[in-house]
Amino acid sequence: MSEGIDIKELKRRMDGAISAFKSDIASLRTGRASANILDPVTVEAYGSRMPLNQVANITVPEPRMLTVSVWDKSMVGAVDRSIRESNLGLNPIVDGQNLRIPLPELNEERRKSLVKVAHDYAEKSKVAIRHVRRDGMDGLKKAEKDGVIGQDESRAQSERVQKMTDETILEIDRLLGEKEKEIMQV
Repeated sequence: MSEGIDIKELKRRMDGAISAFKSDIASLRTGRASANILDPVTVEAYGSRMPLNQVANITVPEPRMLTVSVWDKSMVGAVDRSIRESNLGLNPIVDGQNLRIPLPELNEERRKSLVKVAHDYAEKSKVAIRHVRRDGMDGLKKAEKDGVIGQDESRAQSERVQKMTDETILEIDRLLGEKEKEIMQV
């Protein structure tokens, strides 16, 4: 095959967008507890902001309960404050160096707002995928203009890039549909 663009690199970047989307939706709350719920929480620790999982251990002892075991006793207040201010709707109960976080039932309104957030994450991922496609198409146009590849080769590769883009966006939609069902399940 002639030069042109690196299809494997484009595929890697699109797969990266899918991975980022998976981690974003994993942090969305569903009916049961998951340690990923606390992924977006950062704590003011030792003069800088750190992810919660770098100052504490997070476990799921029951379906509707999270437990956060803070390693440094002096950090308990900061961890409690960070969780309360994270807009996750969680109210930790401080118990020595541990925080117990009961997860309230999701009402219909909260479920719908979580679905909206999931749709926002999906749209961001699709935009990232389209940027990768645009970069690939620009690379093909430049290679064709510079005479590195012919018109037929350019067309064939651009069709491959478009097909890869469509498949990746379908995967995002499939994952979004699964998460939406999971969130709306009572």
